[in-house]
Amino acid sequence: MENRALGKGISALIPEVEREEPTGERVANIEVARVFASKYQPREIFKKDRLDELVNSIREKGVVQPILVRETPENRFELIAGERRLRAVKELGLEKIPAIIRRVDSNVNLFELSLIENIQREGLNAIEEAHAYQRLMEEFKFDLDGIGKAVGKDKTSVSNTMRLLKLPAKIQEYISSEEISMGHGKALLSLDNQREQLKICSKIIKTGLSVRETERLVSKRLAGPTGNQAQQDQDVAALEEELRRALGTRVKILHAGKKGRIQIDYFSLDELDRLLSVLRKAAV
Repeated sequence: MENRALGKGISALIPEVEREEPTGERVANIEVARVFASKYQPREIFKKDRLDELVNSIREKGVVQPILVRETPENRFELIAGERRLRAVKELGLEKIPAIIRRVDSNVNLFELSLIENIQREGLNAIEEAHAYQRLMEEFKFDLDGIGKAVGKDKTSVSNTMRLLKLPAKIQEYISSEEISMGHGKALLSLDNQREQLKICSKIIKTGLSVRETERLVSKRLAGPTGNQAQQDQDVAALEEELRRALGTRVKILHAGKKGRIQIDYFSLDELDRLLSVLRKAAV
């Protein structure tokens, strides 16, 4: 005879009456309506396609892995880990969900547990992880050593992840959406100029540069122009200075290959009239 319990997931194997484990945790099927998401949840992005896959899986096999919660004095349950599973169950309209109910003494421990659970399951992207570390530092006064011990990583790894928050917001979005990797982000951090960072980031996305190729490109930019390019840049700078003295205003020559344009700045209509007069005399 077919075992119907297996098709319902772990919830079919958990009795309706709560049982307490030797660790002090309780395992039970709890009412979905009594569960609420914690403000200390480190996950920021929930991709629809992955959530849809989870919904289909739970519809077919049930909830295989219980969510992790703590019980509040109001007889509700604050989520520690498993928000994707909770969302999927709500979408399916299920009334109960299997849960491990753990005793958590403080908000620090709650956030630490939530962060560790998500990292261990590789559920957070690099930017979410960096924000979580930042919150541990700013809200709970952790240092790098403390964070490293809490999540089982060395402090250098934690520091490198947090450095990603120095990148422009747009690049952080690309890392979060996995359009570029954390490795790409680390390579871009070598550049001080955000405009250069964004420019190379755009090239990574358009041409599919690997992390290694990005590192080589960044190194080339850091080395600066050499040979003929350096001489050409010096010649352009000399011409800009000559025009600046002749016209009495800022001049920029934008040169590329055999083409380019000259940008002449003016800061009032009177100055524009003066510049036009100078140019007309030069043309005679």
